[in-house]
Amino acid sequence: MPATREDRITKTPGVCGGDACIRGYRIPVWVLVNYRRLGGSDAALLRDYPSLTAADLEAAWRYAVAHAEEIDRAIQENEEGEEGIVE
Repeated sequence: MPATREDRITKTPGVCGGDACIRGYRIPVWVLVNYRRLGGSDAALLRDYPSLTAADLEAAWRYAVAHAEEIDRAIQENEEGEEGIVE
């Protein structure tokens, strides 16, 4: 039976910090959303992440709309974390 939109996105404690990910992959939804916000297209995402399908992306976009605050917070936390890196 094919996966439904609802079960394409999973949140597992201890995997990617518990962030929402594409089922079966350690690809957080916020990473995909941020990629798109930075100008990346769906075609580029599918090329750069060959394990993903168009249905996975659609599920990610729907999840992001339904959980906008969560996604925005994850993107912000990631960006703030980069500033703390000492080389």
